[in-house]
Amino acid sequence: MTGMTADRRTIIKTSAMGATLLAAPAILRGRAARASGVVNVWTYANFLPQEFKDEFQNDTGIQIQERLVDDQGKQFNLLAAEQPRPTVDILTVAGHRFLQFIDAGLLTPLDTGRLGNWANINPVFSESDWATIRGEKWGAPILSGAEVLAYNTEVVTPEEVTSWEAMFDPTYEGQTAYIIQDMMSVVMLYKGYDGNMIEYMGQPDRAAEVVREARDFLIANKSMVRKFYESGAEIQQMFINQDVTLAHAWNGPISKLIMDGLPIAMTIPKEGTYGFVYTFNIPANAPNADNAYTFLDAVLARPEIGAAMTRTSGFISTMKGAGDHLSELEQKASSFTEEELAGLQFFRSEANDMKYGLIDPAVEEIKAA
Repeated sequence: MTGMTADRRTIIKTSAMGATLLAAPAILRGRAARASGVVNVWTYANFLPQEFKDEFQNDTGIQIQERLVDDQGKQFNLLAAEQPRPTVDILTVAGHRFLQFIDAGLLTPLDTGRLGNWANINPVFSESDWATIRGEKWGAPILSGAEVLAYNTEVVTPEEVTSWEAMFDPTYEGQTAYIIQDMMSVVMLYKGYDGNMIEYMGQPDRAAEVVREARDFLIANKSMVRKFYESGAEIQQMFINQDVTLAHAWNGPISKLIMDGLPIAMTIPKEGTYGFVYTFNIPANAPNADNAYTFLDAVLARPEIGAAMTRTSGFISTMKGAGDHLSELEQKASSFTEEELAGLQFFRSEANDMKYGLIDPAVEEIKAA
């Protein structure tokens, strides 16, 4: 419990620092960002273990200026607004959002030749089809995860959560939570549709029909929801406070609750789910690009660092051998059975313009219903 409270204090403190920086005149922000002994990192809470930050800063003399983010869309909008003079050197992008950032000219391709530790990444992640776009690598995979069905084990049995249907069981009315945009893809999958919407490319009417069906289903079941939440820290606190019994969530925050000994478990239901990979990326016109490469190579240096990132974030490290440095409980909290993994597919980006052009308005309609 104390660890969770400390994390929330860190989030509040860091967010306040970020707000102060953004409020400063552009010329001052530019000077602060372009400092020879600085690397500016935008990332999620608990992605960078404190011991890594201390070691990196002591070994290199480069200070990490960290700003916490909680939403890919907000990060995209902020980076776009700052170009051509961004205040960030490393940002955290989910692999299935690459195209949005690339097409907007916000990222620069990685020169993996400058990363002596690149080979330490499991090739399942570094050499996968989503990792190479237009012949270039655009990010260093650091953590992977999945959207899961999380539940309170003191109230719900494993037999009750073999299907996403559990989220709509009247027994748990008013005791569920989810991020609406994420849940839309899962509902499409639950109903037998392609949540990536690649199947409907070139068929805009069919795509709109599928989204409407998912939207109407969530509106019809809106009484099931205690709250539409927005961040991993928020759903963690809701489980701790016993505000919810079931939730659609990212596995990272739920893994942390399991590691902390709370009566929480997670599963991938029989209909399947979507996975994603977080990557560290260098933006176009990064103020301290050399420091960014130094930072990336340090992150990839040893499997112990990957294990520490799993331990603090709950997400699964992409580093070879990272699991060997986790306890039995930590391994259990950050892994799935073979049967569960059989239903895991990765988010894809090919249809994102169409998909989110339809989903984003639907999300607002669900909130307003």
